[in-house]
Amino acid sequence: MAESPQHGAAGTYRRDAQGTRLRLLDAASELFAERGYERATVRDIAARAGANQALLFRYFGSKKALFGEVMAHGGHEQLRTTPAERLFEVALRGMLAGGKEGADRSLEVCLRSIGGSDEIADALRGLGEEYAAVLATLSESDTGSLRGDLALSWLLGIGLMRVVVGKEPLASADPDTVCRLVVGALGGMLESLPQDGKADGESGGIPE
Repeated sequence: MAESPQHGAAGTYRRDAQGTRLRLLDAASELFAERGYERATVRDIAARAGANQALLFRYFGSKKALFGEVMAHGGHEQLRTTPAERLFEVALRGMLAGGKEGADRSLEVCLRSIGGSDEIADALRGLGEEYAAVLATLSESDTGSLRGDLALSWLLGIGLMRVVVGKEPLASADPDTVCRLVVGALGGMLESLPQDGKADGESGGIPE
């Protein structure tokens, strides 16, 4: 039976609405990563998505709710889908990608949004705790929780120096080189971290 015009119009509306919602999420993720929560305005997010502010509020309710969904769409999805032993490298590569298409920018959003409202700070703290908890499982030591915190601190510190501060030579270093050096060095603290990215002859400790 042929689809009625009304059904066709409704289906088109739903597809358009879903597409607009995804564009708003992508635009928000980009701007939060580039400017942080406070400086990324609703007006600019809507403009980058090619939509109007009324639609942003219709789909998300508020800027804070949009921020929460961006973090859920990125960071929490990464936590859900990435094996624990690969989480550090996947998160690191996402930060090193510099906004390339397809890269998760959740930790960039965290770095640029630190110092925002208490509600935003709580959301960022909660996400950080989830990352650290997963990383802690890679060590059988009784100091596993501390090791997870130290690994997360190193990850965010690298992001801070490369993405926010722009410290050279780190800011322009090759991502593969950074990952090889960092993951190789971190293996001594998180025993279950894969070492297959090491260069020949490297040990699991800090490279000389």
